[in-house]
Amino acid sequence: MTSEVTTHSRSLSARELVAEYYRITKPRVVGLIMFTAIAGMFLASPTLPGMTVILLATIGIGLAAASGAAVNHVLDEDKDLLMKRTRNRPLPSGTIDTRSAMIFACLLAVMSILILVVGVNTLTAVLTVASLIGYAVIYTIFLKYATPQNIVIGGAAGAMPPVLGWTAVTGTLSSDAVLLFLIIFCWTPPHFWALALYRAQDYQNAEIPMLPVTHGEKLTRLHVLLYTVLLAAVTIMPFATGMFGYVYLSAAIVLNTIFLVLTVRLYIRYTDQLSRRVFKYSIQYLAALFTVMLIDHYLMATIA
Repeated sequence: MTSEVTTHSRSLSARELVAEYYRITKPRVVGLIMFTAIAGMFLASPTLPGMTVILLATIGIGLAAASGAAVNHVLDEDKDLLMKRTRNRPLPSGTIDTRSAMIFACLLAVMSILILVVGVNTLTAVLTVASLIGYAVIYTIFLKYATPQNIVIGGAAGAMPPVLGWTAVTGTLSSDAVLLFLIIFCWTPPHFWALALYRAQDYQNAEIPMLPVTHGEKLTRLHVLLYTVLLAAVTIMPFATGMFGYVYLSAAIVLNTIFLVLTVRLYIRYTDQLSRRVFKYSIQYLAALFTVMLIDHYLMATIA
């Protein structure tokens, strides 16, 4: 007989409840975070890193990211109820209660810290905790509601995963790791503001001061374009420093050209459809860029 768990609105089977807890970890976002963290691990070493470190660091960083996502769900429960995009999330819909979600988030955080401290290194654990606090507390509680530049400032926490991967393997920070951080830091504003443009009404209903709400669509489109230009410039820096070679440079030029064409078109003439396209491409862009980094890195190591 299938076990049943009673929630605010209806009864869920154990399997359904597990699926709901999985949802509050924002698996697609965490998946991208883990990919860039793993990329940072491989880029930190000219040879393949030890599989034990890779496994433990991936689990530890992934659990921390999932914890931050769960805390974000808890803290944004009231606002999520006001937004069409988020009103069916587990907490506002009542399938998971706030207390249970917070306990779940804390357990994930504790497990993450223990794994990183015991199995990886203290520096990675400290930086991971700082990133978790930066996103779950500083961004979600304060920045998100304090300034329309919330995404820019809060983007520092989201840009940390490749740095965490780097320190997991090396135990130290380096200028190359900082470049990886800068790439994601500059990528975050055009990525998120493209979403905010076609979801502006949602943010207005929830009284969240996102840039399209406070300063309008046109200025937001300009910001998307300018940050994409900045991103294109930053992505050339790893080639200029010798971190990557011509394979990376060629791919970066192609990926940036497509991104720039899309954001120029968005700036000239806005449509929701094009804004969605920019948002979706930004995800593909980051995944492709880091994939090419790995290819170039090991090609250079082979030639050397």
